[in-house]
Amino acid sequence: MSAHSPLIAPSILSADFSKLGEEIRFIDKAGADYIHIDVMDGHFVPNLTIGPAVIKALRPHSSKIFDVHLMISPVDSFLKDFADAGADIITVHPEAGPHLHRTIQTIKSLGKKAGVSLNPGTPLSSVVHVMDMIDLLLIMTVNPGFGGQSFIPLTDKIAEARTMISATGRPIDLEIDGGITPITAKQAVLAGANVLVAGTSVFKGGAEHYTDNIRALRGEA
Repeated sequence: MSAHSPLIAPSILSADFSKLGEEIRFIDKAGADYIHIDVMDGHFVPNLTIGPAVIKALRPHSSKIFDVHLMISPVDSFLKDFADAGADIITVHPEAGPHLHRTIQTIKSLGKKAGVSLNPGTPLSSVVHVMDMIDLLLIMTVNPGFGGQSFIPLTDKIAEARTMISATGRPIDLEIDGGITPITAKQAVLAGANVLVAGTSVFKGGAEHYTDNIRALRGEA
């Protein structure tokens, strides 16, 4: 992935929840690469969002990759439900279960790509021993739970993650989530990111602006 064309993964957390299917069709048409779906349980993070039934209902509205970020704990008992609902990538946090390696094995056994997400305070060392298994590494640049927060400038962490990925020789996405705007997108991509999750900056202004908003993120980056 060149530094000039990051993949854009709009977070539906910022969409109009009264018409989610329509919103997904709009962002698909506007040029989204992935559809990023934040699942929160009100326990692991301080917010409550959606479950597998909603993802299953949304699945027919787009053939794009459903990039499902599970901010739930304990996570293991729900993996099959999200796989069956239509997730393509299932991303978990190291803190969300007792055995990260086993959790990733389970995701892979369900025929899905596996991601690991690191909160701002979670060190890269927590994924060193699963780098041979994962398909995506998500660096959170806000504390998870709510959209619309300001970017935490963790560019050193992003750069170090890119070095770790390069050392594996494997095609692992380096995804950044939190406070992504055209300006912070550029910082993230220069540090080594190739997938940008953006909620507020994609969905602002309504559907007629989605194409331009996605272009602005790509253009700056």
